[in-house]
Amino acid sequence: MYKRPERREARLRRHIRLRKKISGTAERPRLSVFRSLHHIYAQIIDDTKGITLVSASSVEPEIRSQLKYGGNIAAAQVVGAAIAKKALQNGIKAVVFDRGGYIYHGRIKALADAARENGLEF
Repeated sequence: MYKRPERREARLRRHIRLRKKISGTAERPRLSVFRSLHHIYAQIIDDTKGITLVSASSVEPEIRSQLKYGGNIAAAQVVGAAIAKKALQNGIKAVVFDRGGYIYHGRIKALADAARENGLEF
């Protein structure tokens, strides 16, 4: 009998499938998103060197002070704006968006839209 995969396993499988096609370079690094029930995290990664160039999350004190709760669309918008501002300060203008196996909807879409509004291109 077929057993349905757990939600986390299914997301990881989708993420692996996406990562076969998406890779961040020095000219166009990868904007990776992770969401949990209570927080949202974003990183800009150079996959050729294997380093994180910029990161922002709803756990950081300066972002957390603006939020009532870190696991909603409002938090995703603040994190998206913060990652875009940090990226532009470090000279990163264009990125490849890695949705991390999540559906492009809700918090993921809100983070992406906020990043685009604040100057990131993808």
